[in-house]
Amino acid sequence: MKNMSNADSTVTPLKSLAGEGVSIWLDDLSRKRIESGNLAELIENSHVVGVTTNPSIFQAAIGSGEGYEEQLADLATRGVTVDEAVRMMTTADVRAAADILRPVYDATQGRDGRVSIEVDPRLAHDTAATVAEAKQLAWLVDRPNVMIKIPATKAGLPAITEVIGLGISVNVTLIFSLERYRAVMDAYLSGLEKAQAAGIDLAGIHSVASFFVSRVDAEIDKRLDQAGTDEARSLKGRAALANARLAYEAYEEVFASERATKLETAGANKQRPLWASTGVKDPAYKDTLYVDELVAPGTVNTMPEGTLKATADHGVITGDTVTGGYEQARADLKAVDALGISYDEVVQQLEDEGVAKFDVAWNDLLGTVANRLAGKEAQAK
Repeated sequence: MKNMSNADSTVTPLKSLAGEGVSIWLDDLSRKRIESGNLAELIENSHVVGVTTNPSIFQAAIGSGEGYEEQLADLATRGVTVDEAVRMMTTADVRAAADILRPVYDATQGRDGRVSIEVDPRLAHDTAATVAEAKQLAWLVDRPNVMIKIPATKAGLPAITEVIGLGISVNVTLIFSLERYRAVMDAYLSGLEKAQAAGIDLAGIHSVASFFVSRVDAEIDKRLDQAGTDEARSLKGRAALANARLAYEAYEEVFASERATKLETAGANKQRPLWASTGVKDPAYKDTLYVDELVAPGTVNTMPEGTLKATADHGVITGDTVTGGYEQARADLKAVDALGISYDEVVQQLEDEGVAKFDVAWNDLLGTVANRLAGKEAQAK
C-alpha cells in the first residue's frame, strides 16, 4: 500500500516518496504527540506509516514531563523501582501508538503500521539479557505491530537470531558498516530458519535493518577537513550516501540468494533496509539530502519531524536514486580510503559512540524519573 492519506488529489513530495516504495516512518514519540492527535494527523496527512523510538527520544519526551504526571503519581504511590517506572511509561506510549497505527498494519498485512521500542541499551553486549529483555518487551506491549529494537553489536547478532526464531519482529539498530550489515541479514535468515523448524508461521515475522546515515558523514567529513586538500573537501557529503547505496546493493544480493528465496517461498518476508539518522547534521547540506538521495523500492526512511516537514515542503523526489549509483559509491569510498581515512576505524567508532550515547540517554532518563518519583512521594506525604 503506497499511502494512507486522504490528501491524494495533489502530488506532494511525501506522496511521491511513498509512491516509489519508500515507507515513511516518524523517528519520534511522546505522550503529548499521542494525546493531542498529532500522530494520527501525521498518518492521515503526511503519509507516515510507522514510528521508531530510542532511549534519546524517550529521555526528551519523559524529561519534558508533559502528559506523564498522573502515571508518575500512580507509580510513586505503588513504590515501584525507577527501572519499572521507565518501562511502564515507555511501553504505555508504544502500546498507544501501536493502536493508532493498527489500521495501517492491517491494511499492509503487517508490513507497516509498526512501532519500535529498544531493549535496555545497557544490555548491548549481553546476548542472553538482550533476548530476555526482548521477550519481556514484546509481552509488555502486547501488540502484534510492535518491533523490538536490538543493536547490531557482536553480542546483538545471536540475540537477533534467537528473537526472530521465537516469532518476534525485530528492528535491528545501530548498523554502520557493510560487513556488519551482511552479518545482520545472516542473523535474520538464521532466525527465520529456527522459526520454521519450530513450526512458526514465517509470514507473521517482519524485520527492518536500521542503517545509520548522517553520522557517517559527520565523522568522515571531520577527517576530510583535517586532511585539508581540495581533493579531500570535494569528497565531503558523499561517504554516507555511498555507504547506504552499497548497503542496498548487499540487500539485493542477499535476498536474491537461494537461501533467502527458499524462505520467501515458505512465506517469509524480506528484512527491509531502513535509513536511520536521516536528519542532516551539517547546515551546509540540503536538509532533505538523506531523503531525496536514498529513494529505492522496499526501503523505510525514518525521519525526525523536522526532516519530515522539510521533505513535505521542498523535497525533490526524482525516482530511484540508489540502484544506479553502486560504482560511484565504491569509487567515493575508495577515494576516502586513499586519503588515509580508515573505513573500518570510522564505523567501529560510530558503533561504540552510538551505544554509549543511548546508554547516557537511558541513564539520564532513569535520573529524571527517579527525581520525579521522589517529588511525587514527597507530595503524597
